[in-house]
Amino acid sequence: MAWIFGMQTVAVAALCVLGVTHVLPAYAVLGLIVVLGATAWLIARRQWRQVRRLANAVSSWDERKADIGEWTPGELPRRADADVAALAEGLYGFAHRIAGYNQRERNFTRDASHELRSPLTVIKMSADMLADEPTLGEFGQRSVQRIKRATREMEALVEALLILARESDKGLTEEDFVVNDVLERELRDVRELLEGRPVSLRLDEPARFALHGSPRVFAVLCWQLIRNACQQAEEGTIVITVLPGAVTVANRVDMGPDKVDRHGFELAIAQRISERFAWPLELQTRDGNQHVARIRFPQPLPASAA
Repeated sequence: MAWIFGMQTVAVAALCVLGVTHVLPAYAVLGLIVVLGATAWLIARRQWRQVRRLANAVSSWDERKADIGEWTPGELPRRADADVAALAEGLYGFAHRIAGYNQRERNFTRDASHELRSPLTVIKMSADMLADEPTLGEFGQRSVQRIKRATREMEALVEALLILARESDKGLTEEDFVVNDVLERELRDVRELLEGRPVSLRLDEPARFALHGSPRVFAVLCWQLIRNACQQAEEGTIVITVLPGAVTVANRVDMGPDKVDRHGFELAIAQRISERFAWPLELQTRDGNQHVARIRFPQPLPASAA
């Protein structure tokens, strides 16, 4: 391209000199300049054609495959420009990495979903059978409850990690659901985890609304926030409030001299889920020791929609 426009500039300058010195008439100079401009444009257009073809190959590229058509290294056109060939080689390597990443994502979500959930199911069933054993003492019952609690927490963690491991939302069922109903189901499980602790849960419902999306994702997000609040509060009441287009989780923490303000791994997971599904998460501290987590939903639906 530099040669094309450089030669065009030299030729136009020479024609101007010939015109000024009256070697060529003015109309001949103008005509030759037009011819030179048209010729330079045609040559540049021919050189740019390879870039257009490469752009079309990229636009039609399937990210699940590493193939980018005729631009595979070793199969480039003979007269391919050096810069275009370097760009095609870089895109080919990038396509290979993306295709490999997608394959690893599918393998992980498929294998982890089966290999992690199956032993958790066995542990849950075994714990339930032990809990029904009449000869099991008080210490054994407490141990069984701890096993059941840890299993439920592990299930929620696996669920959250599998959701975040997916590049797309494929595999998640979307439907219209009432957030109040999902919260009531989750709170039943959380109350079982809090058995024996001086911490209680209260669900306030000044509003009812629905969402279109994955109820599983919503449940996992709320579970992470409620569990984090349970870890922070050693006693008292955790209040979950359903507001128009928002859900809040509030807990009061006694920050004495021997207390540590704990923010668990759950908040990091909740933050990533909120960013992934465009549900803004706000964290506030009121009166010095009341922590409030609020999830906002930009497009709430009336409860009757579900």
